[in-house]
Amino acid sequence: MAKEAELLETLGDFTSKENWDKFFTIRGTEDAFEWYAEWSELQNPLLSHLPPKPQILVPGCGSSRLSEHLYDAGFTSITNIDFSKVAISDCLRRNVRKRPDMRWRVMDMTSMQLEDEAFDAVVDKGGLDALMEPELGPKLGDQYLAEVRRVLKSGGKFICLTLAESHVLALLFPKFRFGWKISVHAIPHKPSSKPSLQAFMVVAVKEVSAKLQNITSSFSKSSFACRGSQGHGLLEAVENENEIRREYSSASDIQYTLEDLKLGARGDLTKLRPGRRFQLILCGGSNFSCRAVVLDAKEISANFVYHCGVFIVPKTRAQEWLFSSEEGQWMVVESSKAARLVMVLLDASHVNSSMDDIQKDLSPLVKQLAPGKDDNGAQIPFMMASDGIKQRDIVHQVTSSITGPIIVEDVIYETDNGDISRILPSRDLTFRRLVFQRSEGLVQSEALLSEEGSKYKIGGESEKKKTHSSSKSKRRGNQRRSDETSHQLKVYHGYLASSYHTGIISGLMLISSYLESMASTQKSVKTVVVGLGAGLLPMFLHKCMPFMHIEAVELDPIVIKLAKEYFGFIEDDHLQVHIADGIQYVRKAVNFDADDEKSAFGGNENRHCNSEPTSSNGSQLVSHVEGQGNSKLDIVIIDVDSADSSSGMTCPAADFVDESFLQSVKDALTEKGIFIINLVSRSQDIKDTVISRMKLVFSHLFCLQLEEDVNEVIFALPSASCIKEDGFAKATFQLEKLLKLEHPEISQSIINASKKIRHLK
Repeated sequence: MAKEAELLETLGDFTSKENWDKFFTIRGTEDAFEWYAEWSELQNPLLSHLPPKPQILVPGCGSSRLSEHLYDAGFTSITNIDFSKVAISDCLRRNVRKRPDMRWRVMDMTSMQLEDEAFDAVVDKGGLDALMEPELGPKLGDQYLAEVRRVLKSGGKFICLTLAESHVLALLFPKFRFGWKISVHAIPHKPSSKPSLQAFMVVAVKEVSAKLQNITSSFSKSSFACRGSQGHGLLEAVENENEIRREYSSASDIQYTLEDLKLGARGDLTKLRPGRRFQLILCGGSNFSCRAVVLDAKEISANFVYHCGVFIVPKTRAQEWLFSSEEGQWMVVESSKAARLVMVLLDASHVNSSMDDIQKDLSPLVKQLAPGKDDNGAQIPFMMASDGIKQRDIVHQVTSSITGPIIVEDVIYETDNGDISRILPSRDLTFRRLVFQRSEGLVQSEALLSEEGSKYKIGGESEKKKTHSSSKSKRRGNQRRSDETSHQLKVYHGYLASSYHTGIISGLMLISSYLESMASTQKSVKTVVVGLGAGLLPMFLHKCMPFMHIEAVELDPIVIKLAKEYFGFIEDDHLQVHIADGIQYVRKAVNFDADDEKSAFGGNENRHCNSEPTSSNGSQLVSHVEGQGNSKLDIVIIDVDSADSSSGMTCPAADFVDESFLQSVKDALTEKGIFIINLVSRSQDIKDTVISRMKLVFSHLFCLQLEEDVNEVIFALPSASCIKEDGFAKATFQLEKLLKLEHPEISQSIINASKKIRHLK
């Protein structure tokens, strides 16, 4: 009894070398100790998984006779290790004559002094379980399994005899997730009147491929192995792990972690593999986190300047085609002269971080991604894509309860601005930008500032000035002070700086014949633009297509205020902005009564506003289109961003592509009208879904994919008949004639965009 009590005292900590030395000293030399199962129970399931003439490692062998039974069964190339000198000495004395080829070494199983890929099988009988003391956490178990992975040959097997406790499986299954094939088996044991724990055998086979495979089991919930909580818990853990593996397998573009990569998610990263590309999330100290793409050059040659390089992309350029598309990224790899390139895409969380701080956080992370097993001292160069901005001045900052933080900024770009630089010669062209920070610093609008902007006067403006209140005058004073920072320049509304705005205008060539007939008969083309932004698109239409009557709809009063105070947006009888919900606004147009003096938009229902839709000066809406019986709209443009990133779309909000709203738009349009939507999403599946939904409602769809951008402009026609592609050139010429541009050369970008429009249906 005293001996048993003394033995129990040694089992307080299974990870203590001193405790195990004492345990084996007390038990004696010849008294072998077996965990979990006897040889008679293990023999058949274990031997069935061993290859012929394998090199076997038995870690944490203790005083068990497992190795002796394997030796006697014909498996003589066995290496046994244990950190207890007492256990190794006893076993060596017991086997030195009977089993001379057996090797015994005092060694810590969490730090093995053994060669890489030296063994065909690692047979663990309770070793992992002993290391996984719940109070101590998974550190020792993690170190041990890393060593197992290292010493096993390709095709080798890790055979783990375990009680399959939940905390052990939570480490074991993920560690052998990528590039391993796992099966789980129950060890049969003899019937006994005494309750005993069920032992299980987990077999992990080291595969060449990193392909994910589901874990298989040789038993079911109804089998003998699962009559207790042990078996049920094991099967539940298997099901949960398999669900994770299925999610990984079904994802089109997985973002891995460094831990995933260390476990072989993308193969052996110490070796270059031409054409390999994957995404990951890099997380470091100081709460640093960023998205990255790793690319191994498609052709490995001796001409590379760097074995590994880092290319940092600032948030202002992360959405450009060159950095966001796979094709563009390969172009960057080629120009970088690096065999492996780690492209780091910064976001809004890094705005206030210096490049030195970012590089300091990145350095230890990217070193883990460099090819080669050893740190040979080769420097990893940090390269950076300029944000393209030579000078930036913050003009105004404000936070809206609807839109969130908004910035108005003036920027001068480093590169030439194309045709506009020749049309409006200036040493440095200045652009004013409206930035919505909720969408990773989305530049919602961009306007050219020029001296010509101050020359443009809208009819009726002088009369309006006479009635301005003193508060309005104060705001004009603020505007002048803001303009002083830009050398008294004004927004020029005869030019569209945003390529997608140009794309929207180019699509009007699809109804240019109708527009020409309306203009020639002096009829107004009724246009609704949902989403004011800085008001640049409505102002351009108003200036360059004066036959339009434009109703802009904006939910956020602060955005309207910014458009007026900082972007020169001015209302008159042919251009009005309304504080309203865009979806309800369009739907009310469907129910317009031509005999009713009130506007189509004077109803009571509004999704986001409690009051009736109003114009920006606070009055209830009244129709500005007089003397026309037709209440329908000719053009509806949706140009709004989404506050909900979970939809997968940056623009528009998901409700604007709901089938019921699309039907409302079609019902609101004239037969010759057009519906235009600015679609921004990085997911091709989402784009395809939106287009399929629109095809169900509209007779004809056209699209314009903008180069080096994620914007896609969709044009929908309700009419059964439409322009043929061979008529695009003539239609574009008609549109060009309709545009009243102060500088006709500006129309060239619109013409170029129209040539890229293609018919979808």
